Amino acid sequence: MSTAADIPSPAPMMTAADAEMLMARLMQAMDTLVALVEEETALVRVGRLREAALIERRKGDFARSYVTDMNRLSASRAALEKVPPAQARVFRERHAQFHNLLRINMTVLATAHAVSEDLIRGVSGELARRAAPQTYGATGRPTAPSKSAIQPLAVSRSL
Repeated sequence: MSTAADIPSPAPMMTAADAEMLMARLMQAMDTLVALVEEETALVRVGRLREAALIERRKGDFARSYVTDMNRLSASRAALEKVPPAQARVFRERHAQFHNLLRINMTVLATAHAVSEDLIRGVSGELARRAAPQTYGATGRPTAPSKSAIQPLAVSRSL
């Protein structure tokens, strides 16, 4: 597995035309990623996790390409200064909108993960409660199942 430190620094661009072409490619990548993220978010919201998981690989490929191009654009400060200000402003605004969408997507995915984890814990606790003998303690109140009485819960991680 490679880390950010393993990725070589991209060579900076020298001309404004190169920077404009890279910005156009980044905007296309953002459009594609937005469509994938919106589709994934919608599928997760309605509980169609199997279909949402299929989007993950394509989204990852586009995201890696996007990060590589963004690193190259960041390394090209001199060429970026030559890009018309209106075009640079449009790019920055689209980039900010893209990051807001990613935050929403990450929130939806984190919420779905937390909800599913809570459901599994609840099912496991209920199964343990039902499997344990119903006894009363010295105080006359029902006792909680002992840890040794709790049966493991097997979950298939394949969607």
